[in-house]
Amino acid sequence: MSKRTADIVIRVLTAVTLVALALAVLFYEDLVWGDGSYAAVAPLFAGGEHSAIDSPRTFDTALLLLRSALGMMIFVHGYNKAFRGGKLAGTGRWFESMGMRPGKIHATLAAGTEMGVGVLLVLGLLTQLAAAGLIALMVVAFWTVHRDKGFMITGEGWEYVALIAVMSLVCAILGPGAMSLDYELEIAHRLDGMTGLGIALLLGVGAGAAQLLLFFRPPRPDPAAEDG
Repeated sequence: MSKRTADIVIRVLTAVTLVALALAVLFYEDLVWGDGSYAAVAPLFAGGEHSAIDSPRTFDTALLLLRSALGMMIFVHGYNKAFRGGKLAGTGRWFESMGMRPGKIHATLAAGTEMGVGVLLVLGLLTQLAAAGLIALMVVAFWTVHRDKGFMITGEGWEYVALIAVMSLVCAILGPGAMSLDYELEIAHRLDGMTGLGIALLLGVGAGAAQLLLFFRPPRPDPAAEDG
């Protein structure tokens, strides 16, 4: 696939996704059951004047925006690895240079995970597992690329990956909201809260750490370069 074709595809996908999200908000009342209430967050709306969020619809719209922004962002990252620039071969060489070996396999795994996690977050399907996948990606990115470069992203620091990991945790804790497939499948309320926190944190950090322990073999420093 050429760079121009890849750019056109991603723009079309972005436009279709944004339209679908807008329709989900517009037809909110038809998507949720009964009066539109969401049992998992009912306490937020029970207090009237004590609640800063005035309706379940507001809450669900905020959750939709949060997980969709994360999902679309990480999907494009995966798409870029697979279909733009040097594609998987070039990404594989980059991974190899960082010490993630074999590079082509890890490039394929990273691209596939990013696109898969992105789709799941936008759909609100298996949200906590998707959040765990995104956290795992950020753990690996932090350790292989950003950890020794300070905080600020302008210097390739770890600010960006830390923020994405925290936002992923928020998605896991609050759940996907009523505008999601998890809600339609009646599993959203079973996986949010501290359960969601545990799933995302333990699986995410665990998977990222395991990948690093098994496959991260950074190149040895060149003594000649250091002496020079």
